Order: sequence, then structure tokens, then C-alpha cells
Amino acid sequence: MRNPDEFDAFYKDARDRLLLQTYALTGDLPASRAAVRDSFVVAWHHWRKISRLDDPESWARPHAWAHAQRRHTARLWHRDKSLDPEARATLDALGKLPVAQRKALLLTQLTTASMADMAREVGLPRAEAERELQTATAQFAVHRDVPSTTIRTLFEPLREHAETARWPRPSIIRRAGAARRRTHTTLGALAVVAGLVVTGSLVTDAAGVRPTLDREHLTSSTPLHTRSPDPEPVALPEDVMLTGEQVGALVTGKRWAVTGTHDDGRGGDAMACRQDPFADRHGTERLVRTFSTSPRKGPRSVSALQTAEVSATDRAARRTYGTTLDWYAGCTDRRVQLLDTQRVEQVGDQAMLFVLRGWDRPVSTMVVGVARTGQLTTTTMSRVHDVRKPDLRAAAKLLGTAVDRVCELPDAGACSARPHLRAAAPRAVGEWPAMLDVVDLPPITGIGKPWVATPPQQARTNIAATQCDGTSFTGRVNGAGFSHARTRSFLILKAGLPDEFGLTETQGSLPAAAAGAFVDDVRAKLARCPDKELGTEVRRTTHLVQHGRDLTVWHLTTEISDKKTLSVAMAILRDGTSVAQISFVPSPGAVMDSGAFEAMAQRALERLRQQPPPSH
Repeated sequence: MRNPDEFDAFYKDARDRLLLQTYALTGDLPASRAAVRDSFVVAWHHWRKISRLDDPESWARPHAWAHAQRRHTARLWHRDKSLDPEARATLDALGKLPVAQRKALLLTQLTTASMADMAREVGLPRAEAERELQTATAQFAVHRDVPSTTIRTLFEPLREHAETARWPRPSIIRRAGAARRRTHTTLGALAVVAGLVVTGSLVTDAAGVRPTLDREHLTSSTPLHTRSPDPEPVALPEDVMLTGEQVGALVTGKRWAVTGTHDDGRGGDAMACRQDPFADRHGTERLVRTFSTSPRKGPRSVSALQTAEVSATDRAARRTYGTTLDWYAGCTDRRVQLLDTQRVEQVGDQAMLFVLRGWDRPVSTMVVGVARTGQLTTTTMSRVHDVRKPDLRAAAKLLGTAVDRVCELPDAGACSARPHLRAAAPRAVGEWPAMLDVVDLPPITGIGKPWVATPPQQARTNIAATQCDGTSFTGRVNGAGFSHARTRSFLILKAGLPDEFGLTETQGSLPAAAAGAFVDDVRAKLARCPDKELGTEVRRTTHLVQHGRDLTVWHLTTEISDKKTLSVAMAILRDGTSVAQISFVPSPGAVMDSGAFEAMAQRALERLRQQPPPSH
């Protein structure tokens, strides 16, 4: 019977030594930590055999080294700003040695391996291994400019840096090892069944059934003997999810409690914007945990959510992360607007934060964090029935806490440090990412129905033009024609609004000089318009020119008759070679709040970065 106490003691005693060795070998601390952790998972799987060895550490070390070499990123330490200069110099010197020499040096400096064991692990005859060691020692001493007798002291800064790594609890390692053992047992049973099937076929053939060279028949059985086993599943225990206390420390409300933890995607209203319960339909493990609370003041309702998914590979996890980002960046829920996008640095391997507002009553604000650490993707979301600006720092800390909980698991990646927020451009969404999408549009006062978008079409006509400018995206500017010219409109259906109500955006690409001339021409026409169009008032409210980017917003009012006036908000914008025009025509009782059009024009300028350059 396997002794968990004995394994736990081995794990706690050996993990830091193995991490230092593996880090020195690769220079990649996250990959080294994951490799050492996974070597202990495998060790628990085989603990009955390994525990009888005189030195179990000598069994785990080659596994950790090999795993780290497969997954590490070359010269990663050059991007680690927290690394001590002495440690950086040591890693640089090690990186200049061939792998066999590097292994020989580390085995003699950082382990108790004998010369015979060193040669065996390096994979060379003893005499040759000793020559490699002598060469490695001399070269390393030259690279570090120290006597060869003082080499061992050079590893102390590496040890201090490696000691900052956090380790999962022994129980988590054993649980993952048990899951691995169950998987191998299942694969073994399948192989036995396949063997019986093949044996039965041979007996049948011997009994007189006509043999066949049908390749389909052969390939249906042979892959069980030749195919690599599926990736080992990582257990996702409930105790790595956020607790009510952790949510309560960072989200408004009191007496937070977990209302449910499920693996089937249940989450109710907290699953806003998600087009499926989970982003990786082929993921190996998944959980959703929901939270609720009592409001601190008044009747405001507050809820929170965490999801966690384990993907089979790092590549699949990156797709899972991207899919989750797309759900929130392009939320298709009714009357939900994307307000802000932030990149979260120093949290996991990748992390983003979104602020969204649901305009259906009661109006709510959602802050969503999405992070990936290795093969795990986790999402945090808090929803408050409030329109005040949320605390994004607290939301980033909540996401960091969620990452720190799951990064202890096998096949996780980086944990978190102090989160740092950096404003980010909105993520590309929709059929034509350079144009506004429904998720970018503010609500219309007095209207409870959602915006509807027409598909982007070739801009043969420009509905966004006003009578002041008559701008066309089909002509030529300074002898250059438009490329990639598209137009689309946004309407609100079945709301009793007049036909002229709506929002239109038209855009295209021109050479840089022609794009600048195009914008200047529109501005000049708007400046002259009150003199040319009697009864038209033009008021400029925004004017920005900076580093090849332009944005000007006007509000136009035209007297159509003694009893009727037409109001139009119009913007002209440019980003390098890309230009766009936006116009909004309100109607009585259906208007945008003050400043909403200007904010939307700013969003359009950010999206314009996705516009392709001119094709001629």
C-alpha cells in the first residue's frame, strides 16, 4: 500500500532542489516549476515502485529535466526584469554550454550524484562524460570570470530567485497522480480488449474464414498499439475555486456565500454573454461557481461568478482563452454595451478585463476578467445593479486571486504578482472588425428595444454624409481612389421611430496624404456650411489631431420648416491611411445622452486601426 505521508515528505524535501537544477538547465522558471510539479504527479502514480529506491530523487530528476526542455522558451530570463544581475550572468554562461556539458556540470555542482551516475544521466561513457565535465567547468569559469573552485557559489542567486515559486499542496499532487493512474488503467483495459478482438480474428481466420488484406480492417485495430495516449487529465477539485470570503474582500456587498458549484454549465444570469457554458467543448475538466450577497446599502443586487476550464494542450488553452475573450468583447446579449477593455499584466500567462453595461432594467454593470495559466482558463465576473464606475483594481486582484488558486494544479503556468492594468484597444469583433458593432452603441433615451445592424456592404452611396459635406467614398482624392470602402447602418426596429432615425458609418482606405486631404476637405466644408446653407447651425464639439490620427465631431441643426428641424451628430475620423464618417439622426424622445456620441466616435477611431491599408 502506498504511504501518502512518505510521499509528502519526499515532495517537500526534494522539490526546491529539483526546481533549482531544472531552472539552471533551461533558464525558464515557469516551465521548470511546471515540469518539477508534473514529475511528482508521475512519481505518485508509480510510488509503490519508486518508494523502494535508495534515491527516489534520481528517478524524478530526469523526468523533470526532460519535461522542462520540451516546454521551455529559449533565453526567457532576458525578459525577467526581477532577475538579479548575477543570476542573469550565470544563466547566460550556462546557456553557452552544449546541453550534455551543462547537464554534467549541474549534476556535479547541484546534486550528490556520483561520477558513474552523472555519466549515466548524461548518456555518455564515463571517460567521455568526465572530459565533458572538465571542459564545461573550464568554459563556465571563463564565461563568469571566476576561479573554477568558486563555481558553486554562483548558483546561490538562482536559488534565491527560484525560492519565490509557489507550490501546490501535496494532496493536490496526489489527486492528480491518482487521476493519471485511472487514465492509464482505462487505456490498458482498452488495449486488452483490442488484443482479444485481434486474437479472435486470428482464430476465426484459422477456422476457415477467408483472409483479407482490407487496410480499413487493419487500421481499426492497430492504432491501439501505436497511437500515443491522450494527454493525461488534470483533476480540477472544487477547493481551488474562489471562496465567498475572497470575493467579499474585493466586491461590494456583505455576507458573500457560494450558491453553487457545477460542472454542467449552470450559472443562471451570471453566465451573461457566454454563448456556451464552456469555451472548450473538448476540455478535460470544468467548473462553474456562483456567489451571492446581501447589499451593503439599499436594494442593489450583486452577484459573482467564476469558471475554470482545463484544456488538453497549451494550444487548446490559447484557443479557449481567445474564445472567451470574444464572447465578452463582442457580447451579443440584448442591450449590453462594452465600456472599457484593459490588459492585466502580471496575472497568469495572459489576462484581460472588460467592463460592460446591461441597459435593460434594472441597469447593471459587469466587470469580467479572463486569464490563462498554462492549460487552465479561468473567468471572474461581478455584476452590480449600479451605473457608478467600478473598481477595476479590485477586479484585477480578484482575477489574480483566482489564478493563484488554480495555478497550483499540474499543467498550469504562471501565477500572479501585483496586477497592473493597461488600457487596451477593443478586441476585433464582427464581420468587419474595423467598423462599429452593436456592442459599441449606447442606449437611446426612452427606447427599450435593442439596436440591430445591417451587414457591412460596399460603399456605393454614403448615407453618413450630411447636406453640408456631401462626402463620397467612391470618388478620388488627390488622384487616389478608395480601397475597402464599406458602409453599414444601425436601426431600432418596432419602436415607432421615424424612417430617418438611425446611425450610419462609412469608411475606406486612402494613401496617407490623400487621407489627410480628405479629412481637411470635410472640415472646410463644415466650416463654410452655415454661410452656404441658410437655416443650418453647425457646432463643433470635439477636435483632436495627434500622431496621424484625427477626430472631429459636429452637431448640426437644420430648419426644414417653421415647425420642424432636423438634428444630426456627425464625426469624421482618420487613423493613418484609414478614414471614416459617422452620423446619427435622432428623433423627438429618442436621443443619445450628452457625450455618448463623442464617446462612440472615440470607439470608432479605436476600431479603425483594424482597417486594411490601401490596395493601390
